Amino acid sequence: MSDRTVLVTGGTGGLGGAVTAAFAMAGWRVVAPVRSVPEQNGDATYVIADLNDPAAVEEAVATAAGETAAPLRAVVNLVGGYAPTGLVHETPYEAFEAMLTLNLRPTYLVTHAALPHLLAAGGGGVVCVSSRAALAPFPGAAGYITAKAAVLAFAGAVAAEYRHKGVRCNTVLPSVIDTPANRAAQPDADHSRWVPPEEIAPVIRYLASDESAPTSGAAIPVYGRA
Repeated sequence: MSDRTVLVTGGTGGLGGAVTAAFAMAGWRVVAPVRSVPEQNGDATYVIADLNDPAAVEEAVATAAGETAAPLRAVVNLVGGYAPTGLVHETPYEAFEAMLTLNLRPTYLVTHAALPHLLAAGGGGVVCVSSRAALAPFPGAAGYITAKAAVLAFAGAVAAEYRHKGVRCNTVLPSVIDTPANRAAQPDADHSRWVPPEEIAPVIRYLASDESAPTSGAAIPVYGRA
């Protein structure tokens, strides 16, 4: 029986499946807010929630924290996405803002709602997903790069504010993740240089667990082996 709960956003995505499996194998109760429950429940308990809606986020987090025998001890913010937007002078404001909304807003709302529960449980871990691009920008994706840099900065702020309250916050920075969706979008790319979800998931699980207790405010590169 699980004695601790992790809330995983984006739990049905290409990376999310590997992350929920890693936590379930380690004995965690996994709660994943989703827009629609998948046909196969897999390794998580799914709750319907729009992660852009503060009230829906509060409700999902309350569900994750509602098992007294398995208090909420970790949050993993996987929700995000990429879209090329062109050079800055070619990028419509709406497209730029959409990248901020997709990548930053859910991370903020979920973390904001979860922190009181983590504090009440005596501490825990928050893990955010930024991107290698936040540190090594490339042309044509200013909205995405800015949003992922903002996620990294936000995680640093959380780490600084809650370090002495028992709550850690760390960030992983993947290169391109080897998922079916990314392969479909870039069929001619060198997929051998991409990082498999199964190699990122253990890093996230470690950062969320008490094993990483001395570590907060870290930005961990997960670039694959190529």
